[in-house]
Amino acid sequence: MKSFKFGLLPRILVAILLGVICGNVLSEPIVRLFVTANSIFSQFLGFMIPLIILGMVAPAIANIGSTAGRILLVTVVLAYADTVLAGLLAYGTGSWLFPSLVSTTQGVHLEQPHALKPFFELNIPALMDVMSALVLAFMVGLGVAYGKGNVLKRGLNEFGTIVERVIEKMIIPLLPIYIFGIFLNMTYSGEAYHILLVFAKIIVVIFVLHIVVLLYEFVAAGLFAKQNPFRLLFNMLPAYFTALGTSSSAATIPVTLKQTLKNGVDEGVAGFTIPLCATIHMSGSMMKITACALTVCLMNGLPHSFPLFLNFMLLLAICMVAGPGVPGGAVMAALAPLASVLGFGSEEQALIIALYIAMDSFGTACNVTGDGAIAVVVNKIFRKRPVEVQS
Repeated sequence: MKSFKFGLLPRILVAILLGVICGNVLSEPIVRLFVTANSIFSQFLGFMIPLIILGMVAPAIANIGSTAGRILLVTVVLAYADTVLAGLLAYGTGSWLFPSLVSTTQGVHLEQPHALKPFFELNIPALMDVMSALVLAFMVGLGVAYGKGNVLKRGLNEFGTIVERVIEKMIIPLLPIYIFGIFLNMTYSGEAYHILLVFAKIIVVIFVLHIVVLLYEFVAAGLFAKQNPFRLLFNMLPAYFTALGTSSSAATIPVTLKQTLKNGVDEGVAGFTIPLCATIHMSGSMMKITACALTVCLMNGLPHSFPLFLNFMLLLAICMVAGPGVPGGAVMAALAPLASVLGFGSEEQALIIALYIAMDSFGTACNVTGDGAIAVVVNKIFRKRPVEVQS
């Protein structure tokens, strides 16, 4: 008999609910105990962020190699541009709508003077800062990709495996406890209700935005390839609903590939672009993280100018390319630009993680379905003969 698995999303939701309930009934020493545990975990996350960047970006670049040619370049440029465009859409919409939605929490900040402090603090300094890790990852990755460093390549892949194991076996399982502690402390300080109320409104906006992202992707692809965009999108719906159930781009690849072929994409083009886009095309994830980050900035009075967020989105699109294929992997990669560019602390990061995972399946479905649109464009560029779309 197959055992029942309690997924990450239910655990996160239960953690938030228990945090709100327990924050109203637990005594101060017990709350401070969880605050202390959160402080240690936060330090560990800060230590891991540069290693996550190095362990994911460097092997990803090294494994691409230098042989794929123009089709690789075109696919990467399209995926990166669409990912950033989704972030720009989220920022533009958020700048217009979010100030009125957040106004109900005017004066409310995540780091409250009434919030409890840990019993003690453990300092775990990072080995390097985020930008140093990113530059080193590019330097080593490109050197291995265009050189003959097979030994170093194996070492990078093994290091990347270690980082993924730490994320999958340690960080992700501990996230519900971490988020429980965050909401426990916020409830104890009297601010959890206001924050949850704001984010409930933001989630509705993000849901609408992810539909808009899919529409513009397939309208653009349809116009470029001279095909019916709504037929193209309709053919990709099985991949969309599969991703809703699995919350995994990698697990949805067989369905995405099958439906992409129905859209008239050449088998060779689809076989190259779909697995690649499952890793590098993150329009749904970008849209969610940008919208949530803007909300947190507005709630805390943090800088949120367009140049600052453009810098954040350009860096985020690179970091998410190498996100591990586990639930919440993209938001783990996003911790680096959230901290280095926007200046987010542990509590802000915890809120972003909780919100991202709460909407993870919709973001994944947006990513996966959009892969089909990119495949149609790449197919049009590299194929002379049009192929009939199947219904």
